[in-house]
Amino acid sequence: MFTGIIQAVGKIAAIEQKGGDARMRVDTGRLDMSNVNTGDSIAVSGVCLTAVEHSASGFAADVSGETLSRTTLGRLRPGDAVNLEKALTLGTPLDGHLVSGHVDGVGTVVSREGEGRSVRFRFQVPDTLARYIAEKGSICVDGVSLTVNAVNGAKFDVNIVPHTLAQTTLDSFQPGSKVNLEVDLLARYLERLVLGEGAAQSNSSITREFLAQHGFIK
Repeated sequence: MFTGIIQAVGKIAAIEQKGGDARMRVDTGRLDMSNVNTGDSIAVSGVCLTAVEHSASGFAADVSGETLSRTTLGRLRPGDAVNLEKALTLGTPLDGHLVSGHVDGVGTVVSREGEGRSVRFRFQVPDTLARYIAEKGSICVDGVSLTVNAVNGAKFDVNIVPHTLAQTTLDSFQPGSKVNLEVDLLARYLERLVLGEGAAQSNSSITREFLAQHGFIK
């Protein structure tokens, strides 16, 4: 588990293709690696990876073909910057929100506009994720815990303050940039709970008709 509070910005040092998988080596920059052990989890731009090698300045992780195809990691090249966060411990302040590091989908930056000293981004999300995103709810974008400022269909806005822009890779985002998205854990589990016994059916999904039938909307 993670909090979505980025601890350092690192960069991709090397990517070694291994059949359909890859071994990714990451330079961790100012991330404190003194308490990292082989087998520990580190989130790389929102994707939970397991360290199979580690040193004071970096680590290596094996990335499956599934992860490469379903996240932005497959688009990364040596030298690209990445957001880094070590796994949450019981003594870690939960300043963001609970993040699993299991990416739900890839979104696209639609627009970027200055708003005072901050920047307002609008993202397009896959239609299948839109129902999990709510105004003033939480979402994780490339590993960063953010508050949703507005929602319009399959698009949502966030306002990024100068500190976050300076301490993460978000300042590099431009229209067309691809980003890893993880919706709020509570939204995912709530959907399964609402389905009840219907969750056991392979084609079960929440629809407006389902919600109206069970009294959640009129």
